[in-house]
Amino acid sequence: MPGFSDILGHETIKENLKNAARFHKVSHAYILNGEKGMGKKMLAEAFALTLLCEKQGDEPCLECHGCRQVLSHNHPDLINVTHEKPASIGVEDVRRQINDTMPVRPYSGEYKIYIVDEAEKMTVQAQNALLKTIEEPPSYGVIMLLTANVDAFLPTILSRCVQLNLKPLKDSVVRDYLMENMNMKEQEGEIYAAFARGNLGKAIHLASSEEFKLMYSEMLYLLNHLKEMDISDILNFIRRLREEDIDIEECLDFMQLWYRDVLMFKVTKDVNLLIFKDQYTAVNEISKHSGYDGLENILSAIDKARVRLKANVNTELVLELMLLVMKEN
Repeated sequence: MPGFSDILGHETIKENLKNAARFHKVSHAYILNGEKGMGKKMLAEAFALTLLCEKQGDEPCLECHGCRQVLSHNHPDLINVTHEKPASIGVEDVRRQINDTMPVRPYSGEYKIYIVDEAEKMTVQAQNALLKTIEEPPSYGVIMLLTANVDAFLPTILSRCVQLNLKPLKDSVVRDYLMENMNMKEQEGEIYAAFARGNLGKAIHLASSEEFKLMYSEMLYLLNHLKEMDISDILNFIRRLREEDIDIEECLDFMQLWYRDVLMFKVTKDVNLLIFKDQYTAVNEISKHSGYDGLENILSAIDKARVRLKANVNTELVLELMLLVMKEN
């Protein structure tokens, strides 16, 4: 569990929370909004650690009794709200863990802090139960709602919370982290960073995922051989993707990045701007034989495939239509 100085990026949010701690201007309810893997939990825990530190500064000292209790996950004034049902946080969870315990004053610190992860899973009844506590909180109460979908909250909850939206990190920041901490070559780091789209947690996950490596090699094979594949080869390839249980969403991401490279190279002829630098020959070959209109058609076909998959159209059919457009263009 790190302090603020150990967290990469999110400078505005860190500054906001550090100022709140430094000047004792802590709000009673916060919403940290951002996709999974972006660091919401780390920010919430760094804030809790800072507020429960006996030094009362804007960074935790990591040495006092309060910090040691938080770091060993047994501080009585830091409550991680749990839920029995995986898909929802019910009214009983909120009443039992937040509403019923909030009136009890902090045992040792100035604050009593509740962290609700995946808070978008709160039912409407649970949110209404929480609303009563947020409307009239005791001076020491701090509730942190972590969510990947802020639209799931009632307007009444949103209006009473300080909203902090996490923004993606720069690709270069993610790449440098992977190179320094996972002994990755620059080229590899750039690819994982591009796939993660500024989400460090996702980049770390992909870098250690065997499934991702399998998808990567299958996609390279496809894009290097698509021109000479006939319809039965394409159908066999789709079947193989399904049998190997490869993430189709990641395949589409891969294709989008690949054709972005092709388009980029067609316009600039600059190898340094490519994500797939080691595939320069293939990218160059495709850029020579595909016109701008053709590449637009391909990128549009990938977008259409995403929409159709979300609408539950048959996966094999969607991929077949998309690959045929890619082959033709």
